[in-house]
Amino acid sequence: MRRAFKGALFVAGLVPAAYLAWRAATDGLGANPIEAVALFTGRWTLRFLLITLAVTPLRRVTGWHQAIRFRRMLGLFTFFYATLHFATYIGLDQFFAWEFILKDIAKRPYITVGFSAFVLMIPLALTSTKGWIRRLGRRWQVLHRLVYVSAVFGVVHFFWKVKADTRDPFIYAAILAGLLAARLWFWFRARTPQRLNARSSSSSAL
Repeated sequence: MRRAFKGALFVAGLVPAAYLAWRAATDGLGANPIEAVALFTGRWTLRFLLITLAVTPLRRVTGWHQAIRFRRMLGLFTFFYATLHFATYIGLDQFFAWEFILKDIAKRPYITVGFSAFVLMIPLALTSTKGWIRRLGRRWQVLHRLVYVSAVFGVVHFFWKVKADTRDPFIYAAILAGLLAARLWFWFRARTPQRLNARSSSSSAL
């Protein structure tokens, strides 16, 4: 059952890429195809990132602990679409003009923060294997908290990119804020019994 669900999830993760390829093959990208590809891959990067961050709150609320087994795949799909998004910029938009790309990253804030979000994803993708989890131990969890920073940078990148029509970025920002608030709440609830026990122990000692 778990393998079937994982296989279905893998296929579902490739559907947006297949749809984009179909649109490109049938001249369905509109008057500005590069911009269409960039927006499409950027949106799906954020969607997969938010779905990945939703796994832990979903597991805690529903008790469906098996959901954690699919988080790594979702995270890798996030990186896959982020890579497509970045490749669109450096390959299709800038034609690998590295000198101009570096100046663009340094001078344009929305490019800077978007590039930073992508760079933060790289170590997360590289250390997503079981082997790296064993090697890093508790440091793995600390490292993978960078995903929160990357998510914030990604939403900011989207806000600054669209400039005028901020409805979609606002929706992504609201979902991200809700997911981060849920994680903070779970952390606070887990810490409260520990504090109460510590106070009780101190009182008993007195």
